Amino acid sequence: MSIDERQHARQFVRTFFTTPTAVEGEDDSAKMLRGAIQNRGMEAPDVWVPDNEDATAPSMREEGAENIVEVVSEHGADFPGEIHPRVVWHRDDPGTRHQGLQQIMTIADPEKGAIEHIDGFVIPEVGDIDDWKKADEFLTIVENEYGLEEGSIAMSVIIESGSAELAMEELRNEMGKPSNNLQRLFMLVNGEVDYTKDMRAMTPTGDLPPWAELRHNTSRAASAAGLISVDGPYDEIRDVEGYHERMTENREKGLIGMWALTPGQVVEANKGALPPEDGYWLIEADDREVELREEDGVQVYNGDRISLSETEGGYELTVGNNTVVVDEEELEDEILDLTSYVPSLGDIVDSMEEFEAAKEAGRGAIAMTRSATVSIDGVEVDISSDRMWDEATYQALMVPVSLFQDVYENRPDQHEALAEIYSEDVVERAMEVGN
Repeated sequence: MSIDERQHARQFVRTFFTTPTAVEGEDDSAKMLRGAIQNRGMEAPDVWVPDNEDATAPSMREEGAENIVEVVSEHGADFPGEIHPRVVWHRDDPGTRHQGLQQIMTIADPEKGAIEHIDGFVIPEVGDIDDWKKADEFLTIVENEYGLEEGSIAMSVIIESGSAELAMEELRNEMGKPSNNLQRLFMLVNGEVDYTKDMRAMTPTGDLPPWAELRHNTSRAASAAGLISVDGPYDEIRDVEGYHERMTENREKGLIGMWALTPGQVVEANKGALPPEDGYWLIEADDREVELREEDGVQVYNGDRISLSETEGGYELTVGNNTVVVDEEELEDEILDLTSYVPSLGDIVDSMEEFEAAKEAGRGAIAMTRSATVSIDGVEVDISSDRMWDEATYQALMVPVSLFQDVYENRPDQHEALAEIYSEDVVERAMEVGN
């Protein structure tokens, strides 16, 4: 087995959506499960997690396991994403681990009809690598008890402790050994709330620390072991801008997946992970990047952090508290340094097709030109830059295209929405590049 290659059909997970398995005081305790499993298109997650742990009261978990069986056996065949129930587990509590085994036994019983639609289980609160092996062994026992193929049930873990974070470094050495079935591992998921508690961390406001190192370490471990990394929940459910900022920061680390707490976050994460519909220009305005607004083919800046005016000898450019006097050529260089372009899926496909054609013609590298007219305080500046494309550049830009291709192949329920966003032509061409 090649550890560095993905071990499962899914290459990416954009959305990890949890749903309580049993709601106390309702005529139908499974009503939230029944609602979530009906979602389709951009409202349906890549991975749906009926949550029989934190989202469900301890007194309702036995009923919750039965609810999973009932709802998934009835509707699971039509659900467009993967289904990975979360069961109880704890690295320091044998009794909790035994309860987790009992829940898995209930849910995985082939006679109840749910397991054929279930892709794996999510194990929370894991500890060191020996604890991961215990969970793996429990799943192997269940597979043998019910006559299922060994390793057929995927296992994902939630990193909620320092010991679990350290255990990720041991995966490359442990996976594939004949003494375990750890190659069943699918996702590594951050659980920042319990991780904060385990680390005894505090902030003045009581908010969670950013834990940038944990997010990096999870992404790195997933890459090294051929797994998928997913970031933890974003609790400010009305803060759409903050949710997008977190996703952008994560993608820079290779951490594509994002936990969703609400149906609205599912839609945002499903769309946000994909390349934009239209390309756009950004300008660095003092301490932040601002999107320029296109007006009649001109990229216009309307903020107050940058000012530009003509002088008798050239131009005066002010960014924040810094002012420079430059000539026309120097001004172009200054604006070029301040701006950057975010390509759309169509832009990426155009560039990749051009490079593929150049390769077929025997050229190993080509220059790609990007130009624009930028307007600041009514003063227009023409900028242009060349980017050298070689095989390494091509492969780097293949990542967002590969994500799109993975989504298209695994989520036919989203084909119509993707065509509406990008157009049929761009979709067809995106599915061809790199093949």
